[in-house]
Amino acid sequence: MSRLPRAVSTPRAPWLLIVPSLVLALFIISYPIFNIVYQSLHDVSRFGQIRDFSGLQNFYNVFGDRVFMSALRNTLIWTFFVVVGTVLISVPVALVLNQDFYGRGIARTIVMLPWSVSLTMTAVVWRWAFNDDYGMVNVTLQRLGLTAGPIHWLATPEYAFPVEICVGILVSIPFTTTILMGGLSSVPGDIYEAARIDGATAWQQFRQLTLPLLKPFINMAILLNVIYVFNSFPIIWVMTQGGPDDSTHILVTYLYELGFRLGRPGEAAAVSLIMLVILFAFSVAYLRLQAKRGSAQGDLA
Repeated sequence: MSRLPRAVSTPRAPWLLIVPSLVLALFIISYPIFNIVYQSLHDVSRFGQIRDFSGLQNFYNVFGDRVFMSALRNTLIWTFFVVVGTVLISVPVALVLNQDFYGRGIARTIVMLPWSVSLTMTAVVWRWAFNDDYGMVNVTLQRLGLTAGPIHWLATPEYAFPVEICVGILVSIPFTTTILMGGLSSVPGDIYEAARIDGATAWQQFRQLTLPLLKPFINMAILLNVIYVFNSFPIIWVMTQGGPDDSTHILVTYLYELGFRLGRPGEAAAVSLIMLVILFAFSVAYLRLQAKRGSAQGDLA
């Protein structure tokens, strides 16, 4: 029997081939993190000049800021309601678009079309729509006789943040629907035909077949949407810039204001590290929880 060539038989050969790309990727990822950690531990001028070592002073300043605590609370509210609302709406939308009906291609295009528009342009359009004087929403409500005068949607703290949450849900539906439709396309149709023969209703098919088979894709959509929405900047910044009275600030807009408006890049770096830790902790906890649930269901089966 002839021996394999040395290049093929050596187990280190694949690693040697990917080392250059691996080193480059590690450098691209690690250098910004190192730079942010370095800035967060130093006094930094508004022009980015590193001054004296300050230890954890930037973190103390951030946690002592009233706006930071409000932004942290708003970020959790924003992320929870946008992600939950997006998933709850995207599941039935994906189920409808997965059916075979006339005009399905056009319907899919309409649902996916907002995904091709940048979030900044989408936020600009919605800001015009909620304008006090000539916005589409106020004009429509007044013509229908539902309101006596214009409502200051984006200038009132009680209205501004819920409006932005609704906009966040609308712009997140196309991405989530795409993931769920990919999951539905992998589900074999034979199991539904067998379920109908056994007398299962549409609700029973959805609850006992569709949802369990879609669970991995729903988990993926939730995790990706949490990371995406948690760091979403354009909607809130374009529509209200964190106002009125800092009532709509989330961590990413608060970070931008610290770094580029108030000239406090050291504290902005501290906020970015806090955001990184929160997202990393959530991702690890969520993935472990789903793994435990999966193993528990496998043991029961």
